[in-house]
Amino acid sequence: MRRNASTPDLPVQERASTGIAGLDDILGGGLPTNHVYLVEGDPGAGKTTLGLQFLLQGVRQGEKGLYVTLSETASELRTVAASHGWSLEGIELFELVSSEGLSPDLEQSILHPSQIELGETVRGVIAAVERGQPDRVVFDSLSEMRLLAQDPLRYRRQVLALKKFFGDQGCTVLLLDDRSSRDSDLQLHSIAHGVVSLEQSADQYGPERRRLRVYKMRGIKFRGGDHDFALDTGGLSVFPRLVAAEHRLRTEFKIVSTGVPELDALMGGGLPCGSNTLFSGPSGVGKTTTALTCVISALRRGERAAYYLFDEGLSTLVVRGKALGLDMSPFLESGQLRVIALDPAEVSAGEFAHMVRHAVEDDQAMIVVIDSLNAYLHAMPGGKYLMLQMHELLTYLNHRNIVTILILGQHGMLGEIESDIDMSYLADAILLFRFFESRGKLLKAISMVKSRTNRHEQTIREFRMGPQGIEVGPELTDFQGVLAGVTAYHGKLPLLGDSAAGAR
Repeated sequence: MRRNASTPDLPVQERASTGIAGLDDILGGGLPTNHVYLVEGDPGAGKTTLGLQFLLQGVRQGEKGLYVTLSETASELRTVAASHGWSLEGIELFELVSSEGLSPDLEQSILHPSQIELGETVRGVIAAVERGQPDRVVFDSLSEMRLLAQDPLRYRRQVLALKKFFGDQGCTVLLLDDRSSRDSDLQLHSIAHGVVSLEQSADQYGPERRRLRVYKMRGIKFRGGDHDFALDTGGLSVFPRLVAAEHRLRTEFKIVSTGVPELDALMGGGLPCGSNTLFSGPSGVGKTTTALTCVISALRRGERAAYYLFDEGLSTLVVRGKALGLDMSPFLESGQLRVIALDPAEVSAGEFAHMVRHAVEDDQAMIVVIDSLNAYLHAMPGGKYLMLQMHELLTYLNHRNIVTILILGQHGMLGEIESDIDMSYLADAILLFRFFESRGKLLKAISMVKSRTNRHEQTIREFRMGPQGIEVGPELTDFQGVLAGVTAYHGKLPLLGDSAAGAR
């Protein structure tokens, strides 16, 4: 825990790592030791897996662990651990419910069963802790104790008694609760030193979306809000919510070339570092090819790049690049370029932001391409919040002095062209691609319509893709209907496909 300048005598609390790097980051280093914490969530949210990771981390640090189970058997817990590739060696599994509990000899009718069973449960837990002297304890679950207590007051007293006992024993404890009784949630929140909630929601398509939130953590500063997490083989992976302000770097303003001199001139010099450029236009107009050209130029300068591909497969992109003289294979083999083909239905916004951070901070990528925003934004729920997350991600990349290229497809090939989402306010620069008609041919045009950093041309240039990559022609005049989307060119300047243009 960091010392506060205004309170220099504030003690530094010893922390217990949860075994989950992302959760430790949210908590600022882990859970303060010798306290009781509540981990709540619906069945299947990942509480048991989190508890096992917490205990296994203790074993790695030479600490003793105890898993008290009221609802599952020891064999079931070992099966769960084995599914993640874990061994529970070094963790004591204590079952409070066994086959002996079904014996007719234990039945009685004078007292209510709960009056005996609750006391036996608490005494069993106390005996197991005193015998094993564990440093970490997971109690699974409070819902069983709630059923045994029946009376809310009695239940609260028992939880308080356990909390005091664990504190006296110097244990760091996770109490798991499946929230089967909503009435007692606030009671548990007031008793526990900290509360971590796991949530999952099912959408109409794709897997469940999982989120983690720390509602309370006494004595430490933690990162609030919802944090995406994934539950897969190997346990929970938590992706802390990105806060761009924490990653600001001081750098000098710099402009890098796109690899095409004419395109550099159109854009006012090229691509500024620490800014993002939106390539916007209809399908097939050349947005991805232009992005590849910029990436190959950066790779030839010795920089590293990350390309996030949502719309097509890696093999298709490689074949397309080779046909246009943009061979990515050597850079892919050397690891200088990483092309990550993603299924947007399978990845959350938090996980994607985590991927980008890894590419920038660990792989030292200097150029990042997101192709395309349409698939990324449409395949995930909660569009309003996704736009906020995208704003935070782009601000982070700008703070890290990264060249960011965003590709946004627009509806319609000819005539009126529309966008499902308005990304213009997020973009530092916008490069607009359009089809136009001239001399009986369907041609392409490119223009720079916005730049917050460069003084760019207010022109329209012809744009063409060929075996040698992309070509950008001179400024064209006499366009009609550019803004209306029905563009025709009646000028007399030679076009890239004309014989006169080839003779230059």
